[in-house]
Amino acid sequence: MLITVAGFKGGVGKTTTAVHLGCYLAQKGSTLLVDGDPNHSATGWSKRGNLPFKVVDLMQAALYSPKFEHIVIDTAARPDKHELEALADGCDLLVLPTSPDALSIDAMLQTVDLLETLGADRYRILLTMVHPKPVKSGEAARAALGDFPLFKRDIRRLICYEKASLEGIPVYEVKADRMSKIAWSDYRTVAEEILP
Repeated sequence: MLITVAGFKGGVGKTTTAVHLGCYLAQKGSTLLVDGDPNHSATGWSKRGNLPFKVVDLMQAALYSPKFEHIVIDTAARPDKHELEALADGCDLLVLPTSPDALSIDAMLQTVDLLETLGADRYRILLTMVHPKPVKSGEAARAALGDFPLFKRDIRRLICYEKASLEGIPVYEVKADRMSKIAWSDYRTVAEEILP
């Protein structure tokens, strides 16, 4: 399984998504996360602690990739048309995280229009950083994106993801935060839609 995670606006949970999909896939087989983001966020996450999979830089990917059953690629933000075409064509699934705010949804609508123009059909949108009820921004975002392929589960906006990143661990290993198991259940449910 080769999963690429791409973001078209900063701060939508791209690296968090890549890391936690990697955690799930690591439970299914050997997993590699390729950090193709110039910010090297996944590499930093890994160096601060311990993740259940190997993280390598994009320049190391060719050497390491054949040794792993599953590969997750965390990409640079804001790919242009040619990069987007290559991303969509070069993976089993392109995961597109977006937060439910209007600017992010507008950017996502433009992205999926471009993907449709390119004839890409192996992508799915993941709503991230969704505020809990009674805030209805998640529902509004889902309605705006209703004609496009969406994951059934949203990723809730929870502080335990920040704690996980700071500690360099998966969210399910965050101690003294009762929401960490709920946070993991969100990503596990999303991942089960990809690989049951």
